[in-house]
Amino acid sequence: MHHEHHKCIIETGKINIVLVGNPNVGKSAIFNQVSVKKATVSNYPGTTVEIFSSRIKTFENSVIIDTPGVYNLFKVGSEDEKVTREFLLKYDVDRIVLVIDSKNLERGIYLLLQLLELEVPIVVSLNMFDEASRRGIDIDEKKLEEIFGIKFIKTIATEGYGLKSLIDTIMKIKDTSKRFMIKYPEEFETKIKEVEELLVGFKHRRFLAICCLLDFENIKNILEEKLDSNKIKKIEELSKGKDYDIIVYNTLRKNVNRILKQVVKKRKIEHKSLSEKIDSYLLHPVYIIPTIFLTLLFLYYFVGVFGAGILVDFLEEDIFGEKINPYVTELFKKYIGNNIITDLFVGEYGIITFALTYAFSIILPVVTTFFIAFSILEDSGYLPRLVSYLHILFKKIGLSGKAIIPTALGFGCVTMATITTRTLSTKKERKILTFLLALTIPCSAQQAVILALIIGLGFKVLVGWMLTIILVYSFFGYVLSKLIRTEERSYFIYDLPPLRLPLISNVLLKTYLRLKWYITEVVPLYILASIILVLFDKVGVLNVLYEILSPIVVGWLNLPKEAALAFILGFLRRDYGAAGFFALNEKGLLTEEQLIVSVVTITLFVPCIANFLMIIKERGKLFGIVAFLSIITIAFIIGGIVNLILKVI
Repeated sequence: MHHEHHKCIIETGKINIVLVGNPNVGKSAIFNQVSVKKATVSNYPGTTVEIFSSRIKTFENSVIIDTPGVYNLFKVGSEDEKVTREFLLKYDVDRIVLVIDSKNLERGIYLLLQLLELEVPIVVSLNMFDEASRRGIDIDEKKLEEIFGIKFIKTIATEGYGLKSLIDTIMKIKDTSKRFMIKYPEEFETKIKEVEELLVGFKHRRFLAICCLLDFENIKNILEEKLDSNKIKKIEELSKGKDYDIIVYNTLRKNVNRILKQVVKKRKIEHKSLSEKIDSYLLHPVYIIPTIFLTLLFLYYFVGVFGAGILVDFLEEDIFGEKINPYVTELFKKYIGNNIITDLFVGEYGIITFALTYAFSIILPVVTTFFIAFSILEDSGYLPRLVSYLHILFKKIGLSGKAIIPTALGFGCVTMATITTRTLSTKKERKILTFLLALTIPCSAQQAVILALIIGLGFKVLVGWMLTIILVYSFFGYVLSKLIRTEERSYFIYDLPPLRLPLISNVLLKTYLRLKWYITEVVPLYILASIILVLFDKVGVLNVLYEILSPIVVGWLNLPKEAALAFILGFLRRDYGAAGFFALNEKGLLTEEQLIVSVVTITLFVPCIANFLMIIKERGKLFGIVAFLSIITIAFIIGGIVNLILKVI
C-alpha cells in the first residue's frame, strides 16, 4: 500500500464519491475493500485531521474519499465534524455513500436527514446487518427506499458482501428530485429562506443556511470566502433569537422515531453468542479493573518489554552499535577526514549515529509493536470499551476516555504519543494532553534508567515517584482545563462494536500504513534535530546553556554543578538526562536526598528535542514555545519543593 501526503484529494474530470458516517461504522473497511492499492492520505488544510482518497478498483474514472466520523453536521462539536462539513461544502462532491451501522440505525437516519439537505446523489450502506440480525434486529430496506426515495444496500464490509452492488449503484445514480425532505416549523423555514437569499454564489444553500442559523461561529469562515461583511452581519443577526438547534433536533428526532417504527422489527434472542457472553463479563463493573490491568499489562510487555527492551537492545547495540555505526564512522574518517562534515553525519549528534540510530533502533521497534497492539485492540472491539471505562476519570481533568491510549503510549515514546493525540475530539483536549505528556510521562528508555536509580532506595521512594507523576498529571490537567477556553463542545458518544477476532491482514495493513507515515513524516524531524544540535555544539550554545542552568541547579535544587549537563542532555534525549544522573550517582556525587530530587526533576523536565519539534508540528510554534518554557519552570519549581520537603523531613 502506497500513500502520499498533502496532495489534492478532489480530482477534476473524475467522479468524486465521499464516504460519510458515524465513527466505527466500517467506512475504512469499505474504503480498503473497494480502493486500488495506491492510496493518498492528506491532512485537511490547517488541521491534523486526515482524509484518505483512492481510485476505485472497477471504475478508473472515479475517486473514493474517506472522511472523519461524524454525529452531527448542522452544529459541529469536534474538529472531525467541522472538517467533514467543510469538505462537503467546499469541494465538488459528486456522490455520497452514507455508511450506517445497522445496529444503530437511529443514529444513521438522524445523519441521513441532514445529508439529504445537500441535494447530492446519495446511497446508503446498511453495514454490519449480519450483526444486527444476530441481535434480533430486522431492517426492511425496501420500506426505507420507499420512504426516502434512495437506495439502501445491505453490506458486510469486512467480508466484501454487498460492496459491488453498492459501488455499481452509486456510479449510476444521478437524480435527486424524488427524495424525502424534512419540513421544519413555518417560523424556521422562513428564516432558512431569508438566509438562503443572502448566500449568493454558494452551492448547497439550504444546508448552509441551516448551519448558519444553528452554528454561525463555526461556519463563519466559509461565509467570509464569498460574502461581504454586511451580508455576514445580517446572517449573524438572523441566527440570534430562539434556540433553533432545539427546534431542528426535535423535528429530526420526531421524524427518526416515526421512520424507525415503520422499518425496524425486533425478535427475541434465545441464546447469547460466545462473544456476547464474554462481552457481558467485560462490561460488568466488578471485572472492569482486572480487564484494564490485563490490557495495560499486555501493552507493557509487548510494547515496553519486547519492543522497547528486546528489539531496541538488539538493534541499538548489536546492529547499529557494533556494525553500522562503527563501519560508517570509519568510512567517513578515512575518506572525508575529521571535519564538520564528518561530525554532521557520524559525530556525537550526527545524522547517522544520532538521528537515524535513534529513529530506527529505538523508536521504530516501539512504534511498530505499539501499532500492532493498537490495531489488535481496535479491531477486536475492546478499545472502545477501554475508552468508555476510563472516561469518568479523565473527564475530571478536561479529557475524555480516549486519552488513555496516548498516555499509555507515552510510557513507550512520548513523541509518538503526541502524534496520537490527534484521536481526541477537540483542540482543547489535544492541547491539554500534549502538555501533560511532555511534562509528566517518562518514555521507556528514561524509565529504565530512572528505575535503576531508585530501585535501591526502597519501595516507598518508587511509590512516591509514581504518585508524584499521577498528582502532577491530574493537577495540571485540571488547571489547563480551566485556563484553555474554547467554543468547541466535546461529545463522548462512543459506539461499542461487537467483540471479534481481529483479521491478521487488517492488523498488518494498518501497521504498514502507520509505519510508512512514521518514516516519511517523523524521521525527517530527527534529522532536523541532529543538524540543530551539531550547529549548537559548534557555536557554543550548549556551553552557554550549561552556564545558565548551573546556578539554578546548585542554589535551588541543591545538586552538584555537574547536574546541569544532565539536564541539557535530557533535552537531547530523555534517557541521556537520566543516564547523566546515573553516572553522577555511580561516582558517589549524589546523596540519597539529591538522588530523589534529581529523579523527580528529570522526569518532569522538558521533552526531548524530537518531541519538542513534534509539539510544534502538531500544536504550532506559539504553543510549543510556551509549553517548553512552562515545563522547565514547573520541573524546577517542583524539584525545589521536593528538596525543601526532604530537608525538613
